[in-house]
This record gives sequence, structure tokens and C-alpha cells, in this order.
Amino acid sequence: MALVTATMSDQGVLLLEGDLVFANVTAVLRDIEKQLPGKEALVIDLAQVGDVDSSGLALLLEVLERGRRLGISLKFRGLSDALLGIARLSNVEGLLPVDGPGSA
Repeated sequence: MALVTATMSDQGVLLLEGDLVFANVTAVLRDIEKQLPGKEALVIDLAQVGDVDSSGLALLLEVLERGRRLGISLKFRGLSDALLGIARLSNVEGLLPVDGPGSA
């Protein structure tokens, strides 16, 4: 299981890399929260995320809620078929705002 890293790119996109699974979501939520203050909008790129489970989906929904409370427009890029499948099964696929290439 690979730990998830959250790195801000030069283009202002938050890049997640690693496995977005139960063991990692608490730490990655803290990393993402550090990037939220002072932002009006943020794109989170998940193209380099490996394994994903339902807790990864829960993380994305929690990040959306926290962003909404702070008035930040959040979008996701590079959602995997596995993550989209979990979202579809959970009937929340329409809640995930997607942006640009690799947003499946």
C-alpha cells in the first residue's frame, strides 16, 4: 500500500499520488485541508492514484463539503474507472465535479 502524497503543481493543481484507501484518507485529508485557505478555486488531479476504495470516495465528498463551507470551487481531474464505479454504485457520481482531460 502506497502512501498518498499531495503536491501543488506550478499550475495550481493539487496532484494526488498513491493509494486512496482507508489507511491513508485521514492523512491526505489533512494535507488537502492545508491547501484550502486563501483559494477561490482548486482542481485536484487523481490521475496518479492507484488503488481506491469507498473511503477514497468519502474523502472526495468530504473535501467538497469543506470547500463549499469555505466558498471554494473544487473540481476533480483524472478520476479512475474504479473510483467512478464506486461513485456510480453509491449513486453519487453526479456530485463529483470534473475538470479537463482525464476526467473520464
